[in-house]
Amino acid sequence: MSYLVEVKPSARKANAAVGHAVLHEGTRREFDDRGAAEAWAEGLSTGADRPVWIHAAHPADRSEVDAYLVSRQRQLLDLEGAYDKRRRRLRGGDDGDPGTLSTYTDGGT
Repeated sequence: MSYLVEVKPSARKANAAVGHAVLHEGTRREFDDRGAAEAWAEGLSTGADRPVWIHAAHPADRSEVDAYLVSRQRQLLDLEGAYDKRRRRLRGGDDGDPGTLSTYTDGGT
């Protein structure tokens, strides 16, 4: 019995080792079991800027694959936004007060 994993674009974009593997081996890879697939994902994540992991395919997924190799794209964008907000606050450009709902509904008065 084999365990088929497909590499999603999010994983290729987030992790250079995944992109290299796809270039040389294709977007699908067959393993003996899920444990072997997870070990592969862990090896790809070692020393990488962005981790990748195995995500089981949904039971209603009609494709041939058992799981997908994925990563999260928004992770760095979310952290970057938090950094910008903190930087504005430290420079005095943002007092950190989000205001109240009436501030936004009354036109800021």
